[in-house]
Amino acid sequence: MTPEEKLKSLGLTLPEVPVPVANYVPYRWAGNLLYLSGQGPKRPDGTYRPGRLGRDATIEEAYEDARLTGLNLLAVAKSALGELSRIEAVIKLLGMVNAEPDFSDHPKVINGCSDLLVEVLGDAGRHARSAIGMGSLPNRMTVEIEAILLVSN
Repeated sequence: MTPEEKLKSLGLTLPEVPVPVANYVPYRWAGNLLYLSGQGPKRPDGTYRPGRLGRDATIEEAYEDARLTGLNLLAVAKSALGELSRIEAVIKLLGMVNAEPDFSDHPKVINGCSDLLVEVLGDAGRHARSAIGMGSLPNRMTVEIEAILLVSN
């Protein structure tokens, strides 16, 4: 089953690729590595759920936000690759969580993206990862995640 077929079987569709709002590009190539710029949980209407973990957002809400962020990352990857089956491996994720200083469950939040990537890409979706807390994120969004992918020609 291709990743696109897997998405369909899960009842998921890739969103429109977000247009950069500053002086950067959504992705950049370095040999067979595809670097994806940080994405957030942008909803179809263009909004983000604002929230800070440990104050006004729950782990469950932010897990779903990280899952939506994973869909946004896959949408950017598909726009760069044409088809997601070209992804040989997700090498690394950097997951940033908008959190209060005493919040300590960052990995539980970023699991939303990690779980989605493994569901859609199988073993190719397994990756190294960092999950860290931030004092704030753009649009007050709960998470931002960037990725590095190994891609076949």
